[in-house]
Amino acid sequence: MKKLVLFSNLFIVFKKVNFYNFCNNLFLFSFVLLISCFPVRGSNLPNSFADLVEQLSPAVVNITTTAIVPEREQFNPMVPRGSPFEDFFRDFMEKQPGDQQPKRQRRGTALGSGFIISSDGLLVTNNHVIENADEIKIEMLNGEILEAKVLGTDPKTDVALLKVETKTKLPFVEFGNSDDARVGDWVLAIGNPLGQGFSVSAGIISARGRDLQGPYDDFIQTDAAINRGNSGGPLFNTSGKVIGVNTAILSPNGGSIGIGFSMSSVVVQKVVNQLRDYGETRRGWLGVRIQNLNSEVAEALGLENIEGALVTDVPEGPARKAGIRSGDVIIEFDGFKINDSSSLVKVVGDSEVGKDVDILIWRDGNKKTVTVKLGRLENVQLSNEKNQDRSSKINEYAGMSFTELTNEIRKRFDLSDDSIGVVVVGVNDNSPAAERGIKPGDIIQKVDQVDINTSSEILNVVDEAKNKKKSSILFLIKRGLNVRFIALPIN
Repeated sequence: MKKLVLFSNLFIVFKKVNFYNFCNNLFLFSFVLLISCFPVRGSNLPNSFADLVEQLSPAVVNITTTAIVPEREQFNPMVPRGSPFEDFFRDFMEKQPGDQQPKRQRRGTALGSGFIISSDGLLVTNNHVIENADEIKIEMLNGEILEAKVLGTDPKTDVALLKVETKTKLPFVEFGNSDDARVGDWVLAIGNPLGQGFSVSAGIISARGRDLQGPYDDFIQTDAAINRGNSGGPLFNTSGKVIGVNTAILSPNGGSIGIGFSMSSVVVQKVVNQLRDYGETRRGWLGVRIQNLNSEVAEALGLENIEGALVTDVPEGPARKAGIRSGDVIIEFDGFKINDSSSLVKVVGDSEVGKDVDILIWRDGNKKTVTVKLGRLENVQLSNEKNQDRSSKINEYAGMSFTELTNEIRKRFDLSDDSIGVVVVGVNDNSPAAERGIKPGDIIQKVDQVDINTSSEILNVVDEAKNKKKSSILFLIKRGLNVRFIALPIN
């Protein structure tokens, strides 16, 4: 009887143990099943990029360019490009003895990267890679060397389109949509860093929509290693599509520190299509000068927010013909919402030349739609350059000398690209201008309430003031962010 009781107790314990194990296993199985229904963080990390690199590399090329450069350019002090000291050293070298002798010349070589976008040999790279080159050669992954010619360039986005002639079909890659890329996505950079040739680096997208210096900038920032020689090479997503063209790095020493910039494919693809079809870009032109809104200006205009682009000036052009005027706020362009002046510049530039577009503006507390037929930006720039060449001589008045704003003048006085007016380049001591604090680099924007664009216009307005027997005349002078009126005597 005791044995029977003992056996019964053991059986009960055994049953409890099995039931516990069963419940425990059931719980673990249910938990595993549950978490398998949800994505695990990091589950999409690739084990290797090897297959993708093997697929893409044949369409990536090394680019070697040669050009004639002065022998003196071999002297290159360690001065950052764009530094104020750059001009100082250049002037110093040019004034050295022996300048009367002819400068010796040599052939300089530069390296870069590029990628093929069609089987018949269309190739994309950076404009600065091939700029001023008299010979361009590309090297394929298999070692084949081909000569390339330039079909077109766009310095504004630093894009160039090349063409190579070959009897065989070439491997090529396709553009992807960079607007679909997200911060944190994996990317690959393939190129020719520091002349090493066909090197691959991987990283993530660190930021989107970076503006560096141009009105059409839309850079992808990445921490994938990009060095000198990577310029013009492709930035791939994990689907093997080109979403950017590697263009610039931020670095104190010239090497990669994990901050590289690639011009987005949505910008590059539009430029490439125009260079392929026309050999040049054809950007839309509205013909307005604009600025961003702030809360005070928006309140004064009766706007509820600071979205939109405020028109500050309307020179002769499409906008003036359509009736747009200074003080209007552009809030929509061809159906696109305008957040600020930068967004307006980009959407106008992307628009078709000659297209009739509807523009929604805010004027006198009400919304109004205006239809504008867009012009072509490049035609306006060409006309301005010709006018500038004809009238960019230095004129003088009241002890100051002044001239038109050219790229060289802007660089010399560190003036922004959107500066408007005539710049003062010199001031005589003890002159009326010097006594009133005018300095070189100041910009004359108006004289006697007349907008000024050329130096000869200043003299014309002064002559009119003399005919009206005025004793002084008002100059609107801008220095940096400060603008003030200064009265100068009429001689």
